Amino acid sequence: MPTTTNYGWTTPADTDLVKDGAGAIRTLGTSVDTTVKALNPGTTSGDLDYYTAATTKARIAKGTAGQVFTMNSGATAPEWATPTGAPTSYGYAAGKNALLNGSFEIWQRGTSSSGNAYLADRWYSALVSGTGTFAQETTVVPAGSINSIKFTASATAQPALYQAIETTNAIRYAGQTVTVSGLVAASTSTGFTMDVQHSASTDNSVTGSWTSITATSGGTATATSTTFVAISGVYAIPSTAKSLRVRIFTTSTIANAVVVYFDNLQLEGGSTATTFQRATGSYGSELTACQRYYFRATGTSQPLGAGVYYASTTALISVKLPVTMRTSPTYGSSGTDALSIFSNSGRATTANSLDVSSPDNITLIGTTASSTTGYGAVCYLNLASKYLEVIAEL
Repeated sequence: MPTTTNYGWTTPADTDLVKDGAGAIRTLGTSVDTTVKALNPGTTSGDLDYYTAATTKARIAKGTAGQVFTMNSGATAPEWATPTGAPTSYGYAAGKNALLNGSFEIWQRGTSSSGNAYLADRWYSALVSGTGTFAQETTVVPAGSINSIKFTASATAQPALYQAIETTNAIRYAGQTVTVSGLVAASTSTGFTMDVQHSASTDNSVTGSWTSITATSGGTATATSTTFVAISGVYAIPSTAKSLRVRIFTTSTIANAVVVYFDNLQLEGGSTATTFQRATGSYGSELTACQRYYFRATGTSQPLGAGVYYASTTALISVKLPVTMRTSPTYGSSGTDALSIFSNSGRATTANSLDVSSPDNITLIGTTASSTTGYGAVCYLNLASKYLEVIAEL
């Protein structure tokens, strides 16, 4: 009698006279039953999965930190395995790092500041005491980074960096344990301290009132040279916290001309510091996330917006923002002549101000030399050195 192609099950031929139909069916059924038994978990080696439910649960439970559960590890059954190779410093785990621009890649405002202001995007640089300059650093950087932020003391000083985390991102950590980590370096032996502060206020300002949380472990480190060392601390966030602020600072004052460096700052859930990752995964998405709080237009090549002269010397210009901002922004520019408005000819503004704003658009009023009421207008920046900025920072 013929057999099936794949499994060799015995079947009658088309021309066979089946005398015992029940027996033939029973023979075929037994063959099918025997073959497909392996599709159900069994206890006999050779079955597709011969591990019992209890055994499988035990195998899953034995995994340790840094391992992954794999279905194709080369073993006889699924098991935990340790990946080979170090993880990339710019890998992406969605939402792991709550700190934006933690590796200081984005500098929309410029590259240096004397302190007590936002500089590198989302980071408020401040002086607890003394004087000095915060600046972008491209040479003294840890492996895998292109920038760090440095502070150079111009007198005895104590520098600090802060980032406030708005409620929509901070609230998930209420009642949880978090770890803050980073890298620090210095031109001479210097102690550093980091901590987390909390507030019961919604979207508390970076310069508002905050309550510090004592680290349950860690939180300090000493850098002895321009080789970066790790610093991390573990903190228990109160259940009442609605806003969070991370700060990192020199533990005491540093002397004139001492230089200190910060990089790869991260806040994550849990009690273990893991490899640094961008908050959003890529440079482009990190820039977009930062522009939700602050956006600066520079240069002269692209129009900012369009509108109309509603009076002979006054134009109303609508500007579409590149991303939806955190809230309706405030407005600033590099001066009264920052904008150039083209109608039948170009006119630099002698005054410019914000009329109305929303998270997606702002409308500007520009005062210029006389034009014609009702004429359309296109707005540019007046010079490459000029800028327009919109601000929705905490």
